[in-house]
Amino acid sequence: MAEKQAFLITGGAGFLGINLIRYLLEKGHPVTSLDIAEFDYPERDRVTVITGDIRNREDVDRAMEGIDIVVHAAAALPLYKPEDIFSTDIEGTRTVLQSALEHRVDRVIHISSTAVYGIPDHHPLYEDDRLDGVGPYGEAKVKAEEVCLEYREKGMCIPILRPKSFIGPERLGVFAMLYDWARTGHNWPILGKGDNLYQYLDVEDLCEAIYLAATLDCEITNDTFNIGAKEFGTPRTDFQAVLDYAGHGKRVISIPAGPAIFILRILEALGLSPLYKWVYETVDKESFVSIEKAERVLGFTPKYSNREALIRNYQWYLDNLDQFENQTGVSHRVPWSQGILRIAKLFF
Repeated sequence: MAEKQAFLITGGAGFLGINLIRYLLEKGHPVTSLDIAEFDYPERDRVTVITGDIRNREDVDRAMEGIDIVVHAAAALPLYKPEDIFSTDIEGTRTVLQSALEHRVDRVIHISSTAVYGIPDHHPLYEDDRLDGVGPYGEAKVKAEEVCLEYREKGMCIPILRPKSFIGPERLGVFAMLYDWARTGHNWPILGKGDNLYQYLDVEDLCEAIYLAATLDCEITNDTFNIGAKEFGTPRTDFQAVLDYAGHGKRVISIPAGPAIFILRILEALGLSPLYKWVYETVDKESFVSIEKAERVLGFTPKYSNREALIRNYQWYLDNLDQFENQTGVSHRVPWSQGILRIAKLFF
């Protein structure tokens, strides 16, 4: 029986990282995790854990030993300082790719984001649409893709995946606010009417897409692919599904988008809001990508709709609340501090 390919997951201690590691372990693959954060999961004894920084070449080289496939998921998220976002997401990507090149790794799957499209003027979005990242995170993701293209020119196989915001077990971050308000029996405010189509993605479906990009012939995978849910609705319908599941009879409440965005800009500038520009500037606008290319080329077939993914994530939140109830941070693995929005909760 052929030996299973060995995977390195950068950002292995993160939300996507642990879901992907569990997925790969089920398939019998040896897995190494490289992350600056502690790998504190039950699977620790089944994984080669390297605690290190993707900006540090020695750490990356140590993790790269004996690896066949890299999934580069490590990134500094939007709530990090701009200098950390740029150094991690751009230079960190270059460090990972250079190490992979020198270690003769078979391929590197780069996890980008649909944030590279910025705030577009049409939908659906296709892979060849103009890139215009909003804020440090969006800008850095565009630059990181440019680094990937440089290394493709050196002969490397580098599938680039652009997932929509993905949710599922272990996901907290900004979604923890929705789940907290639903659990405690509050209405949920949305900017504008909430009738704009808005696409999410279940993390299990993203893991499936990554595995396809990792295992299919490189001649077809060495390309760029949008990844998202096949079935999705609007913020009003999809968030209402979570409130209905919570069972308190609460509703999604529309608030005027213009004044709310103006206030959120001020609160963000003062450091009093957990929401960053790309979230509040786009939530009241259409936001969905075409996944036709991934379906056609990779055979990608999403299992979960927006509603199913949100409810699955909410149930995980309820089942594990005691583990993170009093924690906050800036990663997707912990709830983001609600800041002054905790006061707004009193009015809903």
